[in-house]
Amino acid sequence: MNGKSPASGTDWSKVDAHIIQPEEYEELPEWTDAMFEAAEVREGGKLVRRGRPPDDAPELTGKEMDRPDAVWSIGERAVSPEEGKAAFRAALRKGRPPGGKKVSTTVRFDAAVLEAFRAGGKGWQTRMNDALREWLKEHSPAA
Repeated sequence: MNGKSPASGTDWSKVDAHIIQPEEYEELPEWTDAMFEAAEVREGGKLVRRGRPPDDAPELTGKEMDRPDAVWSIGERAVSPEEGKAAFRAALRKGRPPGGKKVSTTVRFDAAVLEAFRAGGKGWQTRMNDALREWLKEHSPAA
């Protein structure tokens, strides 16, 4: 192996062998905290932490929800502050809703079947579950 990267044409073995001279230090940019925060951290080639883009959004404190001039909407539909707050809190919850009766499993389907459901976009698993539920209404499960 000659040490050249086929993508860039760079001879990395030559780059690795180069010792930076004092006069070259002036050419190096000074790293800022933002640059370190945005950098990917890798150990042995494995990604440990992905860099984050700067967050320009102001931090929400919760007081925003109680502003008297706040206008609540879900999509294009105007809603009451109570309904908006409830929807906002529900959206913040992570994971499955408590008491959910779904079970995680591994199952194999024909590629064409999966492609057909996935072609419908987001919600394909729910549509597949609904189709199986409809099938069960007309067929009794094997005993």
